[in-house]
Amino acid sequence: MGTTSLPPLEVASAVKQLGENIRLARIRRRVSQEELAQACNITRKTLYALEKGAPGTTISTVFAVLWKLGLLNTATALADPEVDEHGKILEAARRPKRVRHPVDSDNDF
Repeated sequence: MGTTSLPPLEVASAVKQLGENIRLARIRRRVSQEELAQACNITRKTLYALEKGAPGTTISTVFAVLWKLGLLNTATALADPEVDEHGKILEAARRPKRVRHPVDSDNDF
């Protein structure tokens, strides 16, 4: 018997917000859940769960739905290293303080 654990509140809120955003995008395009689900090769129940913010939806399903809605480019910004300020600070802290140039050896044999 497996145990299910709930994600942290911040994660659950972000997943729920993503689901709401996807639902609104679908409605604005006047696409039914059934039509979008068929186009993404998923069940309507899976799409419904995604739109409700179910934490078990796979990332490939999310990306497929975003692709069909024409919003995949918005997902490419996820975890972009160029906007990872904390990671940049950590990387800078690990850089050496001085740079040593290689010493030329006298190998004039």
